[in-house]
Amino acid sequence: MHFVFMGVSGSGKSTVAMRVAERLGLPYAEADVFHPEANIGKMSSGTPLTDADRTPWLESLAAWIAEQERTGASTVMACSALKRAYRDILRTGAPGVCFVHLDGSTELIASRLRERSGHFMPTGLLTSQAATLEPLAPDEDGVTIDIAPSAEEITEEAVRIVTEALGTARR
Repeated sequence: MHFVFMGVSGSGKSTVAMRVAERLGLPYAEADVFHPEANIGKMSSGTPLTDADRTPWLESLAAWIAEQERTGASTVMACSALKRAYRDILRTGAPGVCFVHLDGSTELIASRLRERSGHFMPTGLLTSQAATLEPLAPDEDGVTIDIAPSAEEITEEAVRIVTEALGTARR
């Protein structure tokens, strides 16, 4: 199985996904690393990406999932995956892609973004991302986790969810 931790910038997806991967010994991918320089430049300057900007990036993420699937590895990835169409592209990488949506109030996420340093995504793009976000539909494989608790509590819940899903998949 492949677990994509999704949500807007500042929702904690990278932190939680990395911790889950470390605790469970699963390969981890940070989607931001897959962005071409042009995308990072646009976002750094406060310009939202277009679907045309995102498509090659999403396809490279799906290819990473497919590569891991060929080795028989379950994986963890942090990726915004804001729209269903984006998640559909990620699902082309392998069967068994499950989304873990880290969700919270815009106010909470904005406060976390203001406290963060060293990331190319400016706080000003949160409004654009929140407007773009399409929550998981009932027919999509995934769960939503509230991000109001501490990062450790969120991680514990995520580890439980992933562990249970892996146990069910192996039966």
